[in-house]
Amino acid sequence: MSYVRNSRWTALGVLSATGLMTVLDGSIVTVAMPAIQQDLGFSGAELSWIVNAYLIPFGGLLLLAGRLGDLIGRRTMFLAGNAIFTAASLLAGAATGPGVLIAARFLQGVGSALASAVVLGILVTLFTDAGERGRAIAIFSFTGAAGASIGQVLGGVLTDGLSWPWIFFVNVPIGVITIALALMALPADRGAGLAAGADIAGAVLVTAGLMLGIYTVVKVEEYGWLAAHTLGLGAVSLALLAGFVVRQATAKAPLMPLRILRSRNVVGANLAQMLALSGMFAFQVLVALYMQRVLGYGALETGLAMLPAAVGIGSISLFVSARLSARFGARTVLISGLVLLIAAMLLLTRVTVDAGYVTHLLPVMVLISGGGLVLPALATLGMSGARESDAGLASGLFNTTQQVGMAIGVAMLSTMAASRTGELLTAGAGQAAALTGGYRLAFGISAGLLVAAFAVALAVLRRPAPVAADLPVAEEKAAAV
Repeated sequence: MSYVRNSRWTALGVLSATGLMTVLDGSIVTVAMPAIQQDLGFSGAELSWIVNAYLIPFGGLLLLAGRLGDLIGRRTMFLAGNAIFTAASLLAGAATGPGVLIAARFLQGVGSALASAVVLGILVTLFTDAGERGRAIAIFSFTGAAGASIGQVLGGVLTDGLSWPWIFFVNVPIGVITIALALMALPADRGAGLAAGADIAGAVLVTAGLMLGIYTVVKVEEYGWLAAHTLGLGAVSLALLAGFVVRQATAKAPLMPLRILRSRNVVGANLAQMLALSGMFAFQVLVALYMQRVLGYGALETGLAMLPAAVGIGSISLFVSARLSARFGARTVLISGLVLLIAAMLLLTRVTVDAGYVTHLLPVMVLISGGGLVLPALATLGMSGARESDAGLASGLFNTTQQVGMAIGVAMLSTMAASRTGELLTAGAGQAAALTGGYRLAFGISAGLLVAAFAVALAVLRRPAPVAADLPVAEEKAAAV
């Protein structure tokens, strides 16, 4: 296979565009939900499905999509995912009722899973030099942060200036350009073939288990953690996932070879990521709600208020994180970033009903920039133990724990905040004070999740041994385990 070396950076741009589009889609929706509810007649319970219908297939299909990318070709999987996502975005923007929009969001989640699952797998096989790989991961992380930044502001601009359908239509030109460039820039790979790992039983078990688990978590706000609905479906989900693990230990061609879990850094990075993203993503959602429901910010004001955080994350991930990781190691960089995030969440536990932006919120936005250290370091550690033939699988696993962490965080913290708000209202507190009390509790729990991620990083993760820059991919990764 002929492939021009310099084309790798063009390919990185294509991969980053998909990361941008995926994150953009998640953040742009949050500020437009009230407008969507008013236009399409969503009930309060239905409104959460604008997010949930996307998260369930996204998180549930990532692991399967990553493995299929190794088998049928990661480029093929990437193109298929982008095509589905782009078409679904067009459908979402044209939706005239809740049912159509929810179906379109589900298809968006499917497309995002197919494309996102293989992105890191393609990246680490293109960039085999340790230094170049660090820079590539930093650039990829930067575009993710840029997506969050653009999404918050663009969501407000489009919703206030035009109308909410444009938050979905904006994905269409990005998707078309990404597909066109991917056809030219991404190297063709045939994959190992379905016969090398077409574990149908394993695929059914893990996909059903993950989708059911995420569905159970996102419905917690409606039913409660100790309800029969939650406990029953949760038990079934765990049983399916346990069956998947047993299947992988005995299958001749497993969907997820368990050897990938032998690396402390892979296991530790995925666990730390699940905990950290539970707190970080909930911050994005709950702070936006706090600013709009308590402080009275509009959609555009909310996006602009959160802009320093996203710009800080993006700038640090692009210009600082790779250099620090090369000098001190990804583990040290991760731990440092987590300290900053914990401090930010602790400050949020002190917000009031009349909090000033400069005095109360801006310091938080500055400290949240620690995410620019955390995200690239997690990606580096999470991909460190994968063989070249398993790169898509490792990428899918990493993205799965990311999405599961986000879903759990939003469901858990939203439920806790709503419960606390209800208690305060019953006790006679005013609406603003009750909402603020609920959010403060959620931010405290978020700080606890980040402390748990910090503990995992200290106890489980190890600094990878230095490797020569000219080692082959498989040898380099083996040295990092």
